[in-house]
Amino acid sequence: MARRFRWFMPLVVVTLVVAACGTSTTTDDKTVTVIGTWTDAEQDAFLAMVKPWETDTGNTVKYQGTRSINDILAAGVPTGVLPDLAGLPGPGQMAEYAAAGALQPLDDVLDVATYTDETSPALVELGKSEGKTYGVFIKAALKGLIYYNTAAHDYAASPPATWDELISQGATNQGDAEALWCVGISSGDASGWPATDWIENILLRQSGPEVYNDWWAGNVEWTDPKIKAAFDLYVDVIDNSYGGGTNTVATKFELAGDPLFSSPPGCEFFQQANFMSGLGKFADLAAGTDFNAFPFPAINPDYAKAVEGAGDLFGMFHATDAAKSLMKYLVTAEAQDIWVAAGGALSANKNATSYPDDFSKNAGAAVANAEQFVFDASDLMPSAMNAAFWSHMVSLTNGDETVDEALEALQEVAIDAYAAE
Repeated sequence: MARRFRWFMPLVVVTLVVAACGTSTTTDDKTVTVIGTWTDAEQDAFLAMVKPWETDTGNTVKYQGTRSINDILAAGVPTGVLPDLAGLPGPGQMAEYAAAGALQPLDDVLDVATYTDETSPALVELGKSEGKTYGVFIKAALKGLIYYNTAAHDYAASPPATWDELISQGATNQGDAEALWCVGISSGDASGWPATDWIENILLRQSGPEVYNDWWAGNVEWTDPKIKAAFDLYVDVIDNSYGGGTNTVATKFELAGDPLFSSPPGCEFFQQANFMSGLGKFADLAAGTDFNAFPFPAINPDYAKAVEGAGDLFGMFHATDAAKSLMKYLVTAEAQDIWVAAGGALSANKNATSYPDDFSKNAGAAVANAEQFVFDASDLMPSAMNAAFWSHMVSLTNGDETVDEALEALQEVAIDAYAAE
């Protein structure tokens, strides 16, 4: 069993585990217990997604949404108190749960040939461990989109192809906007993660997928010049952001793009994933009409086609007939079409095309057809490394640390975090 699992289980986690899972086995043959991070509109979309399956089979999904899913699963793996199906924190944790014997392989559950043919190849591989499929992606996200207010300037006809073009065009068009960038990295206990996305997108376009993947795997030191170059460019972005580092740290990520639409505007550009179209002021505006976005531009032309994405990985802990039936259904285009039609989500299934607008449809195609696709690096790092990455991005952004101080501290964390793998 991986050393990362927590053998000490605080009372609050015990309560959460029991509340989420009830017992280590399902209560009856017709009920599938499911936990995930989806709440509010996302929970509604998931329940709408499984409704046709419930109607067709007569089975029932007992779902609980929680932001404590990492603690619930980490505590449940050694005790066996686990739901039938669960959203998984990431491919790294999926491999740990599989190695511990808790997660069940899906190779005899899915029609693997069809699943592989219909799903983005990169996402198929990320769901495997030791050659077996343990996780499938229920939905996906495209990272690194540069949002803009079309009423201020419409970049659709000739979007910047390179970082230098972006800086040049942005400076020309900034007008009375207060800053070039809007950035917000506040996200409760997860504050700092939006800044890690900045580092990942910069590093990918500067140094390419190979360096990117070696970095999150612990094979490139944080103090390496390639990593430092990404951090230096991020600091330059913050120096040219609305309200500077202090405001960036204090601003909730879901509201950080709102100043694009202020009068006068607070900024010219805002960088986030495709799901931003359903958050903040974006949610009340028409994608492609009131706002639009272009891909994160190339910094090194060799990596112009590189794309960063993420997704919601799903796995099975109890191989009941009902649980296996639900897993087979969830990977289909029929199921995933229901969620993408609701907006704010992309499908991992190439045949799910019921997007509500061209903005979402184009983002979905970018994920499905990416030639150089990498997964969110921080989600692939060991848990201690991921937490430290978030934390030091906050310290760096608000000026409490220099780039060198942050990188040296992160390298110290890396020594222990990867040794425990």
